[in-house]
Amino acid sequence: MHQPILRVIVMQVLCGLTLAGCAIGESPASPQGVVAEAPYYSQADEDLYLARYHGLIASGATGGYDPLEPVAGAKDARPLPFAPAATLSTLVLSEGRKYAAERNSSAFLVWRDGVLEEESYFGEFERESLIVSKSLAKPITALLVGRAIMQGYIKSLDQPVADFITEWQTDPVRGRITIRQMLGMRTGLLAQALSGGSEDMLYRAYLHPRHDEVIIRDYPVTDEPGTRYEYSNANAELVAPLIERATGQRYADYLSQALLEPLGAPGGSVWVNRPGGTAHSGCCMLLPAQNWVRMAILLLDDGVWEGRRLLPAGYAAEMRRVSEQNPHYGLGVWVAGDYLERRGYANPEMGVGEVLHSEPYLDQDLYLFDGNSNQVVYIVQSKRMIILRTGAVPPRDLEWDNSFLPNLLIRDVNRTVVEPMPAQPQQ
Repeated sequence: MHQPILRVIVMQVLCGLTLAGCAIGESPASPQGVVAEAPYYSQADEDLYLARYHGLIASGATGGYDPLEPVAGAKDARPLPFAPAATLSTLVLSEGRKYAAERNSSAFLVWRDGVLEEESYFGEFERESLIVSKSLAKPITALLVGRAIMQGYIKSLDQPVADFITEWQTDPVRGRITIRQMLGMRTGLLAQALSGGSEDMLYRAYLHPRHDEVIIRDYPVTDEPGTRYEYSNANAELVAPLIERATGQRYADYLSQALLEPLGAPGGSVWVNRPGGTAHSGCCMLLPAQNWVRMAILLLDDGVWEGRRLLPAGYAAEMRRVSEQNPHYGLGVWVAGDYLERRGYANPEMGVGEVLHSEPYLDQDLYLFDGNSNQVVYIVQSKRMIILRTGAVPPRDLEWDNSFLPNLLIRDVNRTVVEPMPAQPQQ
C-alpha cells in the first residue's frame, strides 16, 4: 500500500469521524502535562498495544473491535410505530431512498411526528442489525451526562471533570477543565492529527488496553481550557471513566439502565479496551439504527419520553448551544449555523476535510448527529422530523452532500402545508 493512502486510512480510524474530524499537523514538541513513567503500564499491556498497533498498520484496521461487551436493551423492546407515507410524498421518499442506496448506506429512516414514514435497509442490513456507530457515539456521551445530572450523580455541566477524574485535582490546568468544555471539545487537549509511530499519543489513546489511563495520565494539554475548539476523540473517551466513577456502574450498564430501558430500545455491544476494562465511549458503540432515532426524538421533545422526563428541562437546548470557538458545534451535536458551502470537524481555521453543503439548511434550527462515513441523524425541530442515514463511505464519484436529504424532505413538508383561508369580511 502506498504510504499516503495508509496514512489516510490510519487517520480515519483514529479520528472516529470523516477526515474532516482531524486537524492535520504534528504534536507539539513540549505539550503541557504529566507523562507516565514507562513502568506504570505492564509489559503485557505494552505487548498487546504493540500487537494492535502493528495489526492496524498492516491492515488499515484494528481487525475488529475486540473484546466487545454486551449492552443490554429494554426487556420489552419494540420497534417504533410505522405508517408508510402518512404526511410525506412517496415520490420524495423514493428519491431520498435512491440517494442513500447509491451511497453505500446501511439504513435510511425518516420519522415524522410520531411515526416512521420510511424505513429502508440495504444489503445484508435489517432492522435488528447492529450499526457501527463511529462518532454517532459522541451524542450518546452527552445524553448520558444529562441523565447523570437528572439522577443526581453529576451537579451540572460546569462541574470540574476533576471531581471525578481525581488524578487531575492537583494539576493546575486539567483541574480547571469542566464537563461542558469536555463535551464541547474545548478542554485544550491535543487535537486529532496524522499520527507517527507506535509511540505516538494518538495511537496509544486509541489502541492501548488501558487507553483511559493513557488519556488521564499522559495525554497532552496544548491550549488553555475553554479558549479553543479542537476536535479530539480524547474528550469523548473521558466520558466513560467519568460516568463510571460518578455512578458506580459500568458504562454499558449505565447506558442500559439510564437510557435504553426507558426508551424501550434494544441493546447491542461496545468495544472495551480489555476484558473487564473501560469502554470506548468516543466511538465503537454497536446498536440498531432505530436507537439513534429514539435518542433524537428525546432531544426533539426536550428530554421527555412518553410523558417521563429523562433529561433536565432545557438540557437539549444546552446541547445545541454553540461556543464562539466553533459556531457550528454544541455538546456532541452539530448545528445549522451560518452557511458555509464546505465545513469540517476540525478547528474552523484548519480548512481540511470539509463536507459539502450545496445550499443552506432550510431550517436554521436544524441540528444533527454526525459521524465518520457521513453517518447522520438530522433533527428538524420545526417539522417534527428526524432523518437517519448510516453506512459506509460513499463512492468517490458520488460526493456526499450534507444538506441534500434534509432539504429534500423539508421542501416536501412545506409543499404539503395547507395555507389557511383568509378571513371573509362580515356581510
